[in-house]
Amino acid sequence: MSLDLRYTRNIGIMAHIDAGKTTTTERILYYTGINHRIGEVDEGTATMDWMVQEQERGITITSAATTTFWNWNGNQYKINIIDTPGHVDFTVEVERSLRVLDGAITVFCAVGGVQPQSETVWRQADKYNVPRIAFVNKMDRSGADFFSVVNQISTKLGANPVPFQIPIGVEESFIGVVDLINRQAITWNEDDLGVNYNVIEIPDDLKEMTEEWREKLVEKVIETDDAIMEKFFENRNNITVDEFLVAARNATISRKIIPVFCGAAFRNKGIQKLLDAIACLLPSPVDIGAIKGIDPKAEKEIERKPEVSEPFCGLAFKIATDPFVGRLAFIRVYSGAVSEGTYIYNVRTDRKERISRLFQMHANKQIPKEIIEAGDICAVAGFKDIRTGDSLTDEKHPVLLETINFPLPVLGIAIEPITQADFDKLSHALSKLTEEDPTFTVRVDENTGQTLMSGMGELHLEILVDRLKREFNVECNQGTPQVAYKEAITSIVEHREIFKKQTGGRGRFADISVKISPADKGTRGLQFINEIKGGVIPKEYIAAVEKGFKEGLSNGPLSGYPFESLKVTLLDGSTHPVDSDALSFEIAAKIALKEASRKADPVLLEPVMKAEVITPEEYMGDVIADFNRRRGQILGMEESKGKARVIKALVPLAETFGYITVLRTITSGRASSSLEVSHYAQVPEEVAEKIFHLFLYRF
Repeated sequence: MSLDLRYTRNIGIMAHIDAGKTTTTERILYYTGINHRIGEVDEGTATMDWMVQEQERGITITSAATTTFWNWNGNQYKINIIDTPGHVDFTVEVERSLRVLDGAITVFCAVGGVQPQSETVWRQADKYNVPRIAFVNKMDRSGADFFSVVNQISTKLGANPVPFQIPIGVEESFIGVVDLINRQAITWNEDDLGVNYNVIEIPDDLKEMTEEWREKLVEKVIETDDAIMEKFFENRNNITVDEFLVAARNATISRKIIPVFCGAAFRNKGIQKLLDAIACLLPSPVDIGAIKGIDPKAEKEIERKPEVSEPFCGLAFKIATDPFVGRLAFIRVYSGAVSEGTYIYNVRTDRKERISRLFQMHANKQIPKEIIEAGDICAVAGFKDIRTGDSLTDEKHPVLLETINFPLPVLGIAIEPITQADFDKLSHALSKLTEEDPTFTVRVDENTGQTLMSGMGELHLEILVDRLKREFNVECNQGTPQVAYKEAITSIVEHREIFKKQTGGRGRFADISVKISPADKGTRGLQFINEIKGGVIPKEYIAAVEKGFKEGLSNGPLSGYPFESLKVTLLDGSTHPVDSDALSFEIAAKIALKEASRKADPVLLEPVMKAEVITPEEYMGDVIADFNRRRGQILGMEESKGKARVIKALVPLAETFGYITVLRTITSGRASSSLEVSHYAQVPEEVAEKIFHLFLYRF
């Protein structure tokens, strides 16, 4: 029997590193009865941090999914939760999770407030139009300030935060929250791990503040709904709590407001009310409505409603490897149902895949299921070729969903197996890891024969090398980190390439005239425009020309670094009735790119990081001077709590190696920093010269 989808919630928990996402998730699992003991991140016992590396380091590396149930207002709600990492190196996990979720909880530290990675995950949620609620965690910590965080959500994130609660006490004296809608004070018992809570009278010193913030809450909600606003002005007492909650829910789902709650997950306070908010305010698959896609045959937009009666449609958002089950594909089912032992159709490969086993996930544990229906999240095993971002559908009713775009790797290292026996094992292990992680790439350097692996940062690569050792028993030597430079052209060049080859029998011939220029802003990779008229080049040869340019992008004219983007316009050409074929035109395109790009004023590009440093005032001069030595550009300075200052800067990735150690030294360990990739920028000429010399020195 199908579940009523109105009572299903697909949510993610996202935040800056150390805001308490996993701790919050562990409490949710405990209070909903899924876990019978509370897992702790610091002790390495957290259910959702199941990888050895996560338990050792106390950080989340991979997103983990689980399902739980919660009773609210007389109904049982099914909650699918994905706990995501906070470290910027693992931003891919947040990206692919948000793509398939209906709602999210953004956790903020009551002391740190809105951090740089908070801004990153917020932008990712905006990109996929994900409604969210905010949870201000760690209210028990020294320096906690609930209202400051609410203000930062407004000023730094450009959102409309609306507190639904205010805290009772702060720091060590934090004991509970005031529910503004019901005018109730709620405190938690510490002797039973917060399982039971007490509803009491609002303390006298908070009554005035409660009315002030309740009035703000009412105003912000009613201004999003004309009908309830009219009723409010007629007689505000006619509006029931249920009516008000419906308006608040609609405002949350339409992203007009961000409801804000607070608590202290580690001290077991505030979680039950957060669960109530998930059920009350966040959307169900029904609220999100039909998913839109393209009919690959008719090439027109079609919809799939979140109903079991519709044809099956799902999106593979993650591939993982389990030592016992093998490869698993995590799928969000948007419509219809998928059953164990049946076939589904992969639109990308144009092939059927047999689903031999079907699971609901609880971290790294699989719970076998016979059928998974619309609106749910599951994992499947037994497939041959499914990748992240693949659209999986009913064969007779295919639909191509919007895929997931991932950032490109910015840092690489050379690796080599220690023993000859590890060579074969290494290629097998690397292929599995690249399948799992779209931001991890592997290539063999044509000139040196070295295996180069690239990722999002030093920690990302460190974890991957550690996984090679532990999961695949491959011991590797590794080189020093290398920046993933790119190349670009800065001027427009027209070029004609005639490729002729005579070998005695049938020869080769291709003639193309092209214009190469910098790509349009925001374009990545090849932007190919076909302006051939009158069929002077057949269609199949045009496809070969595009393929040749696409493959040629991996090798720039300066130092062999790949092009970031390029615009190619095919203007004219000619063919030979006997000697022309697709391969000839592909080769001609590669030669044309090589020759033309040399004349198009090529430049070297480097990844630039956005840096944010929080430092005591007395060290500001030293921190800024250090940024200047690293070719940094100071963007601005802000005041933080106490005498601390926030310095924002842009600094090239090549200059950030070992930065954390230097920062600790110059600030006596009192400063903290965060770095995330901002964009690619041209390398200054004198620096580029040194890079070219190093490149030539290698050979």
